[in-house]
Amino acid sequence: MEIEYGAEVIDRDGKVLGTVNYVIRNSWTGEISKFMVRRESPDRGLLFSLEEVLEAANSKIKLSISLDELNGNM
Repeated sequence: MEIEYGAEVIDRDGKVLGTVNYVIRNSWTGEISKFMVRRESPDRGLLFSLEEVLEAANSKIKLSISLDELNGNM
C-alpha cells in the first residue's frame, strides 16, 4: 500500500480529518509503517498505522475508525 503526501484522509463515516504531511518508513525495507495527518483545527497532527487504513486509492485514504473513536482515545 502506498500513501501519498497531500492525500485527503477521511474517517470511516466520511468526515475529512486532514491531509497526509509526514510518512514514516522502515529504514531497512523502505515500507511505510505510519503516517501523520495535518489538521486545520485543532492544530495538532494525528498519527496512524497502516492497520487503521480501510482503503487507499489515488489521493484519498479511508480509515477503519471514526473521528468519535479518535476523540475518545485522546
